[in-house]
Amino acid sequence: MPAELSEIIRSEITARGAMPFRRFMERALYHAEFGYYASGRARIGRHGDFFTNVSVGPLFGRLLARQIAEMWRVLDEPAEFTIIEQGAHGGELAADVLGGLREIFPACSENACYRIVEPFPKLEARQRERLGTFAGKVGWSRGLEEVRVEIGVHISNELPDAFPVHLVKWVCGKWREQMVARQGGRFVFSDGPPVADELGEACARIPAPLPEGYVTEVNLAAGVWIREVSATMRCGFVLAVDYGFPRHEYYAPTRTAGTLSAYAGHRREPDVLTRPGEIDLTAHVEFDSLIESAASASLGLEGFTDQHHFMVGLGMEHFAEGANAAERRAFQTLMHPQFMGTAFKAVAFSKGVTPASQLGGFRFARNAAAV
Repeated sequence: MPAELSEIIRSEITARGAMPFRRFMERALYHAEFGYYASGRARIGRHGDFFTNVSVGPLFGRLLARQIAEMWRVLDEPAEFTIIEQGAHGGELAADVLGGLREIFPACSENACYRIVEPFPKLEARQRERLGTFAGKVGWSRGLEEVRVEIGVHISNELPDAFPVHLVKWVCGKWREQMVARQGGRFVFSDGPPVADELGEACARIPAPLPEGYVTEVNLAAGVWIREVSATMRCGFVLAVDYGFPRHEYYAPTRTAGTLSAYAGHRREPDVLTRPGEIDLTAHVEFDSLIESAASASLGLEGFTDQHHFMVGLGMEHFAEGANAAERRAFQTLMHPQFMGTAFKAVAFSKGVTPASQLGGFRFARNAAAV
């Protein structure tokens, strides 16, 4: 039970002293038995804690299928083609992508296999049940280190935002890591030592000057992840959709409390330290750092734009071929600037390939790069 996770964290703090927030977030989300995601407690949709693009309906996955099929064509239509997904939750996106490929792009579907990277058995069981109609097309791996393919596409929808982040605070001209301590039966923040090593290098890239007491996040795990993704394939693409900002917006002086948030039942919880394991913890993605890490891992930037323009780019051909009223309503939600259209961004990378032209999802991109 989540109460047991609170006691586990309290015991660790008692034994070792205040823990970095990153450690607290990792335990709260990914503790093998009680973590919010690892336990299978996370629920998406109307009756869950939060919405994603997949919650809107199958259109998002079908549009991604169009982008994947275009990438397959750019890669010279290989006979063996692997689609790798991380953060698959209950398998809804996989079902929508595979269904879209089978219906709209049968040649690509015939040559494609789908690999879900899922470390948590409870989630894998849900995915297997959801994807039963695609038996023989889908396989599972526990981690990226198990995945090595010749040609493929790695996709993710809202993955890096769930990586544990370091929380830092600007105090008297120095960045200090935020720690989690005990105060009676509660968890509270305390100022830790000045940042150093890799975290210090990342903080040095945060634009200054900033107001005293400014708090923000640094996601070192995202850089590690994109390097691991690059190692999975000899040739192919990476496509990630998530909410976030380029660096100058992420670290705007007016964003004094950062982007770290906690959600339960579609409501924002005021205290991110309350009820670990019961609520979702998330921080927006800072895309410049992700793009820089990708470049260091031999991944070329193919496009970066907000979801509004990404959806319009993919939707042109889809709606030209005809669509029903439900898809039109879903499209309006996915692209609407006041809903998901501007908060979410899409970024694509390539490895070992030079596309002949701009990918369809980025044809109307305002920003070709975040840096």
